[in-house]
Amino acid sequence: MYQSLYRILIELTNGRYSSGLLKHFSQSRWSRALILPYVKAFNLNQQEFGKGIKEYPNLHELFTRKLKAEARPITSAPSAVASPVDGVLEDSGDIMADKKIVVKGKVYSMEEMLGDELALEKYLGGKYLVLYLSPSHYHRIHAPVEGSVIKRWTLGRKSYPVNRWGMKYGKEPLSKNYRTITELQNETGSLAMVKVGAMYINSIVITDQSKRLERGQEFSYFSFGSTVVLLFEKNKFELEETLSVPADVRVGETIGYMKAV
Repeated sequence: MYQSLYRILIELTNGRYSSGLLKHFSQSRWSRALILPYVKAFNLNQQEFGKGIKEYPNLHELFTRKLKAEARPITSAPSAVASPVDGVLEDSGDIMADKKIVVKGKVYSMEEMLGDELALEKYLGGKYLVLYLSPSHYHRIHAPVEGSVIKRWTLGRKSYPVNRWGMKYGKEPLSKNYRTITELQNETGSLAMVKVGAMYINSIVITDQSKRLERGQEFSYFSFGSTVVLLFEKNKFELEETLSVPADVRVGETIGYMKAV
């Protein structure tokens, strides 16, 4: 009952026009009056902001804010995988041979999530991590490792919530939402970053189209709270032993290590 009601309400409010209106408002000067209440409501650390609060012309600019250069030091540990976002490590586990993963008790099709059979094959038997960004988090996305960008592609149209209720009652949001995928490769192996759009605002903007990224380099941002799913090849990744699920993480912190086989 709850699942059906939840999905009906989301369908009614997640249309083209309602989403467009919300996006337009967040980018308008009228939303500026909500900036200070928003900062207070989510207890945002203004000392990290790249500029003063009065310099943001609208809510969108605050959502997608840059931080001071020293606010997020990047790990220098050998073979480390740096967190690509500020967020919560919500889940981690195995990518099963039957091309599925189980996140919070819900089964997701990896074929649907990636939409690329050749890309998927290399990740079967590997590991996945799910990193959730709430509206309170910094929304810029950084490269978790140094490597060459071997492919970028986009899938999906609508976006449903990826919060606790969305993950429990939604229609497999990690594999059905609007999403962009970036695949990186270095001497250790490959990893895929699935950037999942959140409710109403689909926008995932690529800010750097470079063919090679340094660990910690910013290359895109979300226009709203959302989720990143990291996929690793079989026997190529080890989770940082001090992390337990769930865990708060910040850009640049070590979340695991790439392993040469």
